[in-house]
Amino acid sequence: MPFVQTNGINFYYEERGSSSAEPLLLIMGITAPGSVWEPHASYWQTDFWCIIGDNRGVGLSDKPVGPYSTAQMADDYAGLLDALQIEKVSVVGCSMGSTIAQQLAIRHPEKVKSLVLMCPWARCDNAAKAIFQHMMHCKARFRPEEFSLYIQQLIYSKASWDNEQVALDLEEGRKSAAIDPFPQPLHGLEGQAAACINHNALPDLLSVQQPTLVIGGKEDIFTPVWMAEEVTGAIPNAELYLYEKSGHIFHFEQLDDFNPRVKKWLLSH
Repeated sequence: MPFVQTNGINFYYEERGSSSAEPLLLIMGITAPGSVWEPHASYWQTDFWCIIGDNRGVGLSDKPVGPYSTAQMADDYAGLLDALQIEKVSVVGCSMGSTIAQQLAIRHPEKVKSLVLMCPWARCDNAAKAIFQHMMHCKARFRPEEFSLYIQQLIYSKASWDNEQVALDLEEGRKSAAIDPFPQPLHGLEGQAAACINHNALPDLLSVQQPTLVIGGKEDIFTPVWMAEEVTGAIPNAELYLYEKSGHIFHFEQLDDFNPRVKKWLLSH
């Protein structure tokens, strides 16, 4: 299994596609290992060399006691790029991954060619901070399948819950969470949540000159539309696209449109 030493931790990553193609770094969100990218990476790998990491605190990467910061986690990825001898990369970041991507562009601008920021935020208001605090409380007290249900309620739209097949799939997901052989430890989630709560890149986003696509769902209750709009307004070369009847996990709810849309945008930027 591929690991690199970066920023003081053992960092797990995987690759999809040919290393002769344009590199594409994929950064996932809170609680999630890099394997969640699979439905997207399996599509994009025909055109890109996809590099997928497990963020510190989850998956097979090290899980030191936190708190973590988004700047620290961006430096984790900068070390990964150096280890792979990648000078410049397009970056797609989802949720917490979008905050890490912002910091990568701010702290290591020479490494970033373009950005796709999925359901992002530049700063947390009190409501967002409360969500992350409640997430930690639920993780500490709930069985894994109960915690999975809470996360599902945060990220799926009403349209998904109203679809009986999707509802059955979500139930199966909760059953899988109960027997996950590599569950995220509480301290790993706490470290990531601290990074999310304390992320405030708004004053620095003006310095991000790379072309940026901000993309999300209009019914996202986790990171509401105002957050995506604020990020778009703060980055000089950013454009915004929002899906109707879609939540935080719009990229699964709108998979058939999302994958080719992002591929087309990346190929032209």
